[in-house]
Amino acid sequence: MSYEASTPPKAPERSRTPESAEPLQDREAATSPADGPLHGVRVVDAATIYAGPMLATLLGDFGADVVKVEHPKGDGLRTWEWRKDGESLWWAVAGRNKRGVSFSLSDPRGAEILLRLLADADVFVENFRPGTLEKWGLGPERLHEVNPRLVITRVSGFGQTGPYRTRPGFGTLAEAMSGFADTNGPADGPPVLPQWPLADGVAALAGAFATMTALRHAERTGEGQVVDLSIYEPLFWILGAQVSAHDQLGVVPERQGSRTGFNVPRECYGTRDGKWVALSGATAGTGQRIMRAVGRDDLADAPWFGDIKGRLAHRDEIDEAIAVWVRGRDQRDVLQRFEAVGATVGPVYTFADVIADPHFNERGTITSVDHPVLGPLRMQGLIANLMGTPGSIRRVGPQVGEHNHEILVEQLGYSAPDLERLQADGIVGAAAPRTARAPDSRDTKSQP
Repeated sequence: MSYEASTPPKAPERSRTPESAEPLQDREAATSPADGPLHGVRVVDAATIYAGPMLATLLGDFGADVVKVEHPKGDGLRTWEWRKDGESLWWAVAGRNKRGVSFSLSDPRGAEILLRLLADADVFVENFRPGTLEKWGLGPERLHEVNPRLVITRVSGFGQTGPYRTRPGFGTLAEAMSGFADTNGPADGPPVLPQWPLADGVAALAGAFATMTALRHAERTGEGQVVDLSIYEPLFWILGAQVSAHDQLGVVPERQGSRTGFNVPRECYGTRDGKWVALSGATAGTGQRIMRAVGRDDLADAPWFGDIKGRLAHRDEIDEAIAVWVRGRDQRDVLQRFEAVGATVGPVYTFADVIADPHFNERGTITSVDHPVLGPLRMQGLIANLMGTPGSIRRVGPQVGEHNHEILVEQLGYSAPDLERLQADGIVGAAAPRTARAPDSRDTKSQP
């Protein structure tokens, strides 16, 4: 099938008045997972690595039908450690609740496939460097010709506008340039980057919110739009009043470990058995209860203790009093004592502690999903619990092109010979084989 000889179908015209706009939840969607609150919402995810794909994962967790578009070589996230039996554990999580199709967007025949997919989609997520889709003839104007109600969520390091728009951007740069790294780490040490893709994760959350906001507008009016999501701005946004403080007071926050300039005491304290607790006294009353619990009524009753400026001025004395008391006791005893007086305290968990915690498991914070090779695989559960219309985790990330035939032939109407030609020409990747694991007695049903 040639690109020139085939015109992608245009989405049916819809009234742009709120009274007659067709509600997304009322649409028939045979390929969508049932029972989720986003059932009937169709998402095409052509983003790579983390921020964009995790945005789409959040939508899929709550019932959207997400089609993952990959280059025939596969998403780079598949190469990240950790792996077991050739299976990427990162991909199992980030690719969950998605169907996978693989083709090259830079070839006109691959561009045609995308246009066919988007003709009846609700959301398109991409994170190519600004200008790349336009170079391929897939800019927003062209996409809205095919589907006027499409929400196009464009994820990039620095956004679609501004002098940095064409720079390559990853979460690391966002963590550095947002101001996060400069304020993270010990006072006498260098700026510290997080071990995990923090900026990408925050961008995914913010992007899901922005996408749903635009989707609500499209539902009411039939008008699609572009969501311009940079990776640095969501992380910058959550950092608090630093900009205002600098603007009005000339303040430049400095690294101070776990301390802050507005909460005393706040620190991680080491216990006798080599563990840690995190403690926060955000109010004067909470702080006083902590000091009485560690036998320092003299500090709790000090005239300066009721004022945050006074506690800041005596922070070293407060911290030392708590640290001395804590390190003379085991973690369990420390937690019991502080909890008894109503202090805001918690254990500093390793991931082994997280996985073993009964609260995390009972609430579904950690869930188990059946993996065709690895068997029951534990991972993060849903990010929020909707009591009336819960989401669910139905499958792990697909293999490269796992659903090529289902999507291209059964859904988009390509013939089997068309698919064979596209594969032979390297436009569509052949579905990667996956050796299924034989069921055994350890299998457990996937929990939402």
